[in-house]
Amino acid sequence: MKLYLYGHEFHYEMENLCRLFFHRQKIEVLENCRDMAPEEDGALTLAAPDGAGGLDLLVRTRVGAYRGEGRDHTTADDPLQEAERRLGVLLFRQLSEACGIRPRWGILTGVRPVKLLRSLTGRFGEQEAARIFREDYLVSEEKLRLSLVTMRNEGALLARSRPDSCSIYVSIPFCPTRCAYCSFVSSSVEKTAKLIPQYVELLCREIEKAGQAVRDCGLRVDSVYFGGGTPTAISAEQLAALIASVHAHFDLSHCMEFTVEAGRPDTVTREKLDVLREGGVTRISINPQTLSDDVLRRIGRRHTTRQTLDAFRLARDCGMGNINMDLIAGLPGDTVSRFAASLDGVLALQPESVTVHTLSLKRSAQIFQDGVGEPEGEAAAEMLAYASSRLTESGFQPYYLYRQSRMVGNLENVGWCKPGFESPYNVFIMDESQTILACGAGAATKLCRPGENHIERVFNFKFPYEYISRFQEVLERKDRVREFYERSNGTVCPLS
Repeated sequence: MKLYLYGHEFHYEMENLCRLFFHRQKIEVLENCRDMAPEEDGALTLAAPDGAGGLDLLVRTRVGAYRGEGRDHTTADDPLQEAERRLGVLLFRQLSEACGIRPRWGILTGVRPVKLLRSLTGRFGEQEAARIFREDYLVSEEKLRLSLVTMRNEGALLARSRPDSCSIYVSIPFCPTRCAYCSFVSSSVEKTAKLIPQYVELLCREIEKAGQAVRDCGLRVDSVYFGGGTPTAISAEQLAALIASVHAHFDLSHCMEFTVEAGRPDTVTREKLDVLREGGVTRISINPQTLSDDVLRRIGRRHTTRQTLDAFRLARDCGMGNINMDLIAGLPGDTVSRFAASLDGVLALQPESVTVHTLSLKRSAQIFQDGVGEPEGEAAAEMLAYASSRLTESGFQPYYLYRQSRMVGNLENVGWCKPGFESPYNVFIMDESQTILACGAGAATKLCRPGENHIERVFNFKFPYEYISRFQEVLERKDRVREFYERSNGTVCPLS
């Protein structure tokens, strides 16, 4: 698929729209081209000055036997983003006709549609924001309703965040094995076991440095989240050391949540669960992804459905009263009926929250590189529709939502929970309105200026061996936290 651009710089958005319809094809972008090459599938997007300060817009599409053309216009009073939106609408409508599908999120390709809806609601009111979603962005009624309900449910948690609030993320990028769909920075324990002791030791030192930054800047910790990878892939003693380091260097008296992902059921033991409970962890995730052993084998998960059920019951026996479980819609070999059986099996366990993801075909994932077939977008949409119906009737409510590129069916990931069991961290990181101090390999600190839509990012090194070999630089980068708040507040934080 070739995308031709002329007279504008909306490369990113036009390419993402093409990818909605051709997610397994490379989108070749050609700039400064006034026309398409003959007899090749492609789309031309053109903007030309009209002589009065506005733009004449043209989109022409050729896909197989389909030929489409559409025109629109902006005036001198319209912002530049309006030309981008109108070109997007023209392109979306033509590709929908050419491919015979109409993605439910319309021309929205961003990660955080609920954040956009909240912003529009703040400016224009909820009714007008809903109209903009429906008519200007072509969002379906189904996804509009989901966004509205999620936005309202997020509101109570966001109201508890203060200008001096922050959350802590700790990265433990090790897993028993790498899943076929995974694109995260994670390393199998089999290959990197020798790195783990030193990694944990250095991570404790970075946590100490982050704690000093929190104290220097007068911040209040609202949530702590251990993610990965699979945090429970390391030993109970190593987990205990990290948790103790968090308690030693942060004041958690205002902390609403302490989550540790125990995502792989084959890493869950009584000893580790006792460490988590005794360390004040309030929430864990045990993530089956599916309760079909056949699908588990296809995606490289070296555990069984029985191990998932046993891990959940063991966690309950160890006193864990807030457990999340993840499922993925659109996995290779899965069907709507199999997915429904997985969800029903999860609900029978009565977890406090269920997160329903849609498969994302990331280029770095083995599943994408191998070209393994996945259910069609409509099948994945049926899975999500079933999940929405069953979870709602079971007393769950959607409380956070996000999207990723290359998602099957251009769908979404939704966190569902029983009332009172929301994860504040998930809401804060999706809204991007609170500083997240991140520690560990692959972690990215997000510094949010209170009261402003302004974010600065500080990245750690991606892989554990880089993190270890360049650790002094990791510590030095934490100094940017204090520098950021000094600029924001116009004051000087005391030196440590």
